[in-house]
Amino acid sequence: MAGAEQKSGGRRIGAETSATRARIVEATVELIRDEGYAAASTRRVAARAGLKPSLVHYYFPTTDDLLLEVCRQGAADSDAMIAQALASEDPVRALWGFFVDTSRTAMSLEFMALANHRPAVREKMAEHSVVMRRRQVEIIEQLFGDRLKVLEGFDPAGLAVMLAGIGRCIVMEENLGVTAGHAQARATVESWLDRLEAKTLA
Repeated sequence: MAGAEQKSGGRRIGAETSATRARIVEATVELIRDEGYAAASTRRVAARAGLKPSLVHYYFPTTDDLLLEVCRQGAADSDAMIAQALASEDPVRALWGFFVDTSRTAMSLEFMALANHRPAVREKMAEHSVVMRRRQVEIIEQLFGDRLKVLEGFDPAGLAVMLAGIGRCIVMEENLGVTAGHAQARATVESWLDRLEAKTLA
């Protein structure tokens, strides 16, 4: 029942609609973004949120419970951004814009590192990535269909992986201050998309 208290492992979990619960999640996001995932202890989260540690445990009995909720909300935000991209007049270029969006860099890098140490988070991220990739492939397939065959070695799934991979590389390296080859990589991707969108492909 929405908004009702739930139980996990015999312990109470506060209502999902609670403003206090939302503040705990927000404080966790702030800590991870500002200081890294290792800073997101119950005590540090409680201090950032202006709450007692026991109240954090009331809503999130384990650290994994809290981190999974942050991960879930981050995935929901990504879903909304992708939905907006796919609904635009130029969905594939909008999708490419999503992949090279540096505004999400810090959290993305922290959660990739976190996934190496938290199996539950890794599983959730993998599950979401599979769903996202499926949606990306579907829209590329709908837009271009057989046109992809003109570009030797390309298919919808391959193009989706290449766009995501190149975008992730650019974002991660720019976070380090490295930009060598980035302009050329962007130009290459733009060239692919130009060819795919052309009425007559060379």
